[in-house]
Amino acid sequence: MSRSPGRKQENHKISRELFVLTYGALVAQLCKDYEKDEDVNDCLDRMGYSIGVRLIDDFLARSAVKKCRSYSETADMIAQVAFKMYLGVTPSVSCNSATGNEFSLILDKNPLVDFVEELPAERASLCYCNLLCGVIRGALEMVHLAAEVSFLQDRLKGDAVTEIGITFLRKPEDKKHRR
Repeated sequence: MSRSPGRKQENHKISRELFVLTYGALVAQLCKDYEKDEDVNDCLDRMGYSIGVRLIDDFLARSAVKKCRSYSETADMIAQVAFKMYLGVTPSVSCNSATGNEFSLILDKNPLVDFVEELPAERASLCYCNLLCGVIRGALEMVHLAAEVSFLQDRLKGDAVTEIGITFLRKPEDKKHRR
């Protein structure tokens, strides 16, 4: 028996849609469980962090990337390889500081909000996709890069684009190990 060539792409699309719908149900349940948006945001961030801590092993094994030599290379790797691999989108990257430690990932299309029209008025401070910030932060920490990750703009809140800000907290050090 032969398989049709489009079969794998179809399965990938179905599993992404299932993930997006499941994620929406998760956020809806958290909104029922917590009264304050800040509590929901914190819970999504913690969940994302736990996912990122575990996901980095899969990413490194499947992508076979080499060590990044700068924060700029790291931001590009997150956008061009990781986002493409796991979400099927490639955000653009811009550097936001002269020191080269602050970057923005700008998503023209955010697949996590495919089935979300808008946030309810009573949930105006909810950061619906805060899981992504936690995933990035957790994965970076596992490769010894401390970072603050947050949403700077969000289409669900009326902004023109969705923008995730990444600020690397430490200057990279060239450590030489002696044997």
